[in-house]
Amino acid sequence: MHEILGVDGGGTRTRASIVLDGRVLAHGESGSIKRLRVGAEAAEHNLRVLLKDVYAKAGLSAVHAASVGVASATLPGTVEWITAVLKDFGVERSEVVGDEVIALDAAFQGGPGILQIAGTGSNTIGRAPDGSRECAGGYSSRLGDEGSGYWIGVNSVRRALHAYDREEPTQILTKVGEIWGTHSLEDLVSLGDSTPGPDFAALAPAINELAEAGDAVALGVLKQAAADLVDFVLLVRKKLRARHGISAEVPVAWTGGVVEKMTLVREAFFAGLHAAAPEMPVAKQAAVSLEGALWRAKRLSELT
Repeated sequence: MHEILGVDGGGTRTRASIVLDGRVLAHGESGSIKRLRVGAEAAEHNLRVLLKDVYAKAGLSAVHAASVGVASATLPGTVEWITAVLKDFGVERSEVVGDEVIALDAAFQGGPGILQIAGTGSNTIGRAPDGSRECAGGYSSRLGDEGSGYWIGVNSVRRALHAYDREEPTQILTKVGEIWGTHSLEDLVSLGDSTPGPDFAALAPAINELAEAGDAVALGVLKQAAADLVDFVLLVRKKLRARHGISAEVPVAWTGGVVEKMTLVREAFFAGLHAAAPEMPVAKQAAVSLEGALWRAKRLSELT
């Protein structure tokens, strides 16, 4: 058996593990390696620091195979720069795929199913028995990503501003002002509308707390987030049935902090899917994307 490396490069953090014969030799975390989020220089720095860390923990100077899943893998140059870094770290065989690919394989290991991703961004991917895929959503924070942490943050501020105009009660603007360090509504709006602007996804945990405390505006945002995620899953289900002749229900898995950490969203997500498709199997635990990267790296290492 050979040592293998799996890397999960999400929008907020990057995780990596080195495994030998099913045993984890080392695990580590670093900042994002998504260039659109942190810039090219910071992305490469974060990846190199992470690999140096896990290699040192494992006592290795090279690994046989590696699979890296990263957000926006299809952007020009992404595969090339990550592959170059892997070569610098002595990786013999490697691949760079989208973070949705490793998440899908974490849930279904090459088999059919529907995966709902809801973290910093959102995306819904379905895989048919023949390996072909159908998707919905995932069109970036500015153009889509409904139900994501970013979407929750920016739409909470938008709805709170509307509530302010209508003189309806909400604590969202007060809480956001505390987080952003703004001292007036004008300052808050100016910062929120700036470029590149604040991290709206970072507001999601605070919005969740307000919703759990009964803030009507925050609660409405989370209900809409769950409804959007349900709609995406049902749309992909419809595509799989119409285009691939699938009649039996395929299983649904999910990953990302919005569903995993926000009880109100998770319960509404489960309830919405059950109401629409009572026989559709829905995972109760989150898929761990890094496990998909390791599964793919193992397959890569076994190729002759």
